[in-house]
Amino acid sequence: MSFSIPHLLVFLAVVVLLFGTKKLRNLGSDLGSALKGFKKEMSEDIESKNDPKLDNK
Repeated sequence: MSFSIPHLLVFLAVVVLLFGTKKLRNLGSDLGSALKGFKKEMSEDIESKNDPKLDNK
């Protein structure tokens, strides 16, 4: 059972009708800022592991 383009368009229309465009836009921006923060923390963690001055052991 595979989904085609018309199935995905109907699903997208139902999601927009249920949640509205404003909530979806807010969800997208919240998700984007969360991913940005996650990437920042991961890069800082990697930098601290590679920096001998910041030896946490």
